[in-house]
Amino acid sequence: MPDLPPLSLYLHFPWCVRKCPYCDFNSHALQGALPEAEYVDALLRDLTLQLSAVQGRVVQSIFMGGGTPSLFSPAAIERLLLQLRARLALASDAEITLEANPGTIERGQFSGYRRAGITRVSLGAQSFAPAQLQRLGRIHDAGEIARAVAELRASGLHNFNLDLMYGLPQQTLAQALEDLEQAIALQPPHLSHYQLSIEPGTVFAGRPPAGLPDSDHAAELQAACQDKLAQSGYAQYEISAYAKAGARCRHNLNYWQFGDYLGVGAGAHGKFSALRQGALVMTRSTRTRDPRRYLAQFASDQAAAGPTPGSEQRVVVMQERAFEFLLNALRLVEGFEQAQLPERTGVEWSSIAADIERARRLGLLEQRGTRWAASPRGLNFLNDLLALFLPRPSNRARLKA
Repeated sequence: MPDLPPLSLYLHFPWCVRKCPYCDFNSHALQGALPEAEYVDALLRDLTLQLSAVQGRVVQSIFMGGGTPSLFSPAAIERLLLQLRARLALASDAEITLEANPGTIERGQFSGYRRAGITRVSLGAQSFAPAQLQRLGRIHDAGEIARAVAELRASGLHNFNLDLMYGLPQQTLAQALEDLEQAIALQPPHLSHYQLSIEPGTVFAGRPPAGLPDSDHAAELQAACQDKLAQSGYAQYEISAYAKAGARCRHNLNYWQFGDYLGVGAGAHGKFSALRQGALVMTRSTRTRDPRRYLAQFASDQAAAGPTPGSEQRVVVMQERAFEFLLNALRLVEGFEQAQLPERTGVEWSSIAADIERARRLGLLEQRGTRWAASPRGLNFLNDLLALFLPRPSNRARLKA
């Protein structure tokens, strides 16, 4: 009988000062006053409806994402965390991350967040170049990034991440490296370094900015920046994640290792596993995206646990599980243990063995002892590698005996 995977909690905060033109996350420009107390109440009611499935499992990490969670005051975050601790079995060393925008941090707030229980911060820098920040619709400047980092350190929050983009409009190799050097100079323990992508439904999708790099130039930027990160002591452990020793993001690792996570908040997604008669049942959930509908749904303690407009819960069928596992696990540079596939999905290794061998022959996948990982070529062509494992009617996964 398989063991249940580790459990995390994701909390979504859907409001921003302004919607960035590249962003496809569930974020909404704030109109009027922030409904801070009402939204915290709604989050707690949402969580309460999901508690029956948890059955005492220990929560290893909490991630507050957005949107811009740092629009919420330290007092609101403290009240939320106190109530979460009262409802959940939280690991004593749980990693508790807050996403923050440098343009929404007032002096002293990080000290308040640390007292509230935040142990890690992810800071959305994106670029240090004034022209690029303007193109990206950011509300901060490079000076505010540096001040936010100084505030983090002064508050005792030494475990933090900087988000940084490359492949920006009209960006040269020298400019991409200059951005990266300014980020490294701030000595973040963790850097998320990823290419600007044009996502459906965004402003940039309707009006793409001029000067986006072609694939060759983007590859040149990526390779040069990866070399710079390695020279500066940042080890790549995922497609776009680089960390100093001991600073990997434990919450994101749980996603990539196909752990479980409760999704709470407007537009939040969750994945949850349970054992029923010895078989692993996997469920994915989504919450309604519209903050107003979400607040209305959880406006009282009589909130309905059943389906509501915009919300969904579905069982992940066996034919989809191996692909979903690999979609996450192959993002990791070190890949995954072969035994993790049946343990985390209930799917027999034999059901994908032929596709694994095909990927290995193509030079996209490597076996390293008992682990499997994308080769350097496979990481560069990850979509091609994953396409080999797309569910097919003839590829029926079987339950582990």
